[in-house]
Amino acid sequence: MGDAYVSRSMSRCRLAMVLFVLGFMVLTCAARNPPATRQKLQVHKHLKRLNKKPVKTIQSPDGDIIDCVHISHQPAFDHPFLKDHKIQMRPNFHPEGLYDDNKVNTESKGKENTIKQLWHVNGMCDEGTIPIRRTKEDDVLRASSVKRYGKKKHTSMAMPNNIPKTADPDLVNQSGHQHAIAYVEGDKFYGAKATMNVWEPKIQQANEFSLSQIWILGGSFGEDLNSIEAGWQVSPDLYGDNNTRLFTYWTSDAYQATGCYNLLCSGFIQINNNIAMGASISPVSGYRNSQYDISILVWKVTSKFNPLTLVWTSMSAIISLFFEHSTMSVKCVLR
Repeated sequence: MGDAYVSRSMSRCRLAMVLFVLGFMVLTCAARNPPATRQKLQVHKHLKRLNKKPVKTIQSPDGDIIDCVHISHQPAFDHPFLKDHKIQMRPNFHPEGLYDDNKVNTESKGKENTIKQLWHVNGMCDEGTIPIRRTKEDDVLRASSVKRYGKKKHTSMAMPNNIPKTADPDLVNQSGHQHAIAYVEGDKFYGAKATMNVWEPKIQQANEFSLSQIWILGGSFGEDLNSIEAGWQVSPDLYGDNNTRLFTYWTSDAYQATGCYNLLCSGFIQINNNIAMGASISPVSGYRNSQYDISILVWKVTSKFNPLTLVWTSMSAIISLFFEHSTMSVKCVLR
């Protein structure tokens, strides 16, 4: 009896020791899980959130993959405020004298050099879907962090007395940005339009960029800035190449927590099935050669379906989408 009792006790001790060793090994393995592995898991989780299940996929000659995603499955509808949102397919009005269907149709038919995007040569997305440039692992890894992917860096500083409060702080500091700008302020604006020549400037370093855009601001560069931006850009850091790409950007808190480029977060609702935000524009202007431009018009409208602020954006018959964000108070609107 005594020997049996000792044997059973020793067996329990061995079992406990085995369990302890196994538990220690599991904890040790978890503790040794390298940061690179954790980052990769975060990246894949983020990619799964951004890249929606496509109805069709188109390979662009520049290496981009364009996913034709059902219009109701786009990233905008990940936002809780847009749950059960009814998509408004057309604005309830156009700015008088600037934009009407007859004028657009006439101008579009008369243009010989209509700007296209490079992926168009291999197909188009069907009605009821929108084209979305697929985000790749390398795109996210180029960012400072997964959380900051697709976002601008926040800049906060005091403005000199002789500089408008709405001016970009990079215009008055030595951050390395160089600008040529034209701006208007001092009134309430509900629409704006710009026509931009499209070029492909050469970028010397990966962290440099070049762009041409229309920029609408409300508030100041403290914490209450509201901004809508749209145009073309060359940004190897964001896209991984030197192609000229169509882009949009928005923020409602001075580039701190809200906003992003293109469709890389909830905010823009796209309805057009011909244009992919962030995709390459082709052809582009050349020195002593053909010239190409895009016109961008943005204007503020009221929604037929809900009380949220709507800003409808149209880009020279090559894009039609609208911006909607419940916390945004837009004083100036672009087109």
